[in-house]
Amino acid sequence: MRGGFFRFLLATILIAVGVVLILENIGIATFNVKNAWNLIYPIIFIFYGFKLIIDRMKYKGGSWLLGSFFLIFGSLLMLDRVDLIVFKFSDIGKLWPLLIVYLGFTFFRHSFGPTVVINPKDKDKHKYKKFYKNSNFSIGDYEYNQPNWKVEPLYLTNLAGDFYFDFTKAFIPEKETPITISALAGDVHILMPENVDFNVEASVRAGDIDIVGQSVDGINRSLSFKTANYDEAIRKVNFTLKLKAGSVRIDQIGGDGDEQEI
Repeated sequence: MRGGFFRFLLATILIAVGVVLILENIGIATFNVKNAWNLIYPIIFIFYGFKLIIDRMKYKGGSWLLGSFFLIFGSLLMLDRVDLIVFKFSDIGKLWPLLIVYLGFTFFRHSFGPTVVINPKDKDKHKYKKFYKNSNFSIGDYEYNQPNWKVEPLYLTNLAGDFYFDFTKAFIPEKETPITISALAGDVHILMPENVDFNVEASVRAGDIDIVGQSVDGINRSLSFKTANYDEAIRKVNFTLKLKAGSVRIDQIGGDGDEQEI
């Protein structure tokens, strides 16, 4: 993986140097060390953004949120370098309206299909990201769906992105495991096996909540749910889900969810 990244970086730098030389030859830019770097690093951002988007489309990780951000940011920097607009690196804060755009796409995507895309050729082996115990405030998707992934206490905070948990494939210990998710915008989709008890405290400022058929939607909505045997159960999961905008969905399906060797 590391070798692949360095090959990608080297290829991007070579392409960027070639683009800079072309711009110099046609009289758009002057080639010197300072000007060259000012042109090269926006191109690196652009290509890295493309890579994240393509990886996401090919089910190889990646993130369309981060990818589109780097693509837009790099493109604006590049347009500044060729004197078409004025946009400096310090102007990154001006891109905050992208959060509204991402929020719109989140609702749009939720309206027309599932929030989690699974490669039909590799349903049980597609990759997922693990952020056990704690996660910094970030942008991107979280997926826990590998066979035998270990359930541990989690506190996840996210600016924008989706969360997908398949507990029917998980190693669930014999204790109460707290999982907290807090996000500005995104969707939460959780699959729970029928033989595992759980408790949910979910709230959204704008959006909808559906927990095993119980649902609410609109502004400032919340929903609590507890399985019948939760208080007496030894093995159980306690969810606290807080979204500013988005949706929460929890389904119970057939599945062992039994403890397995790690």
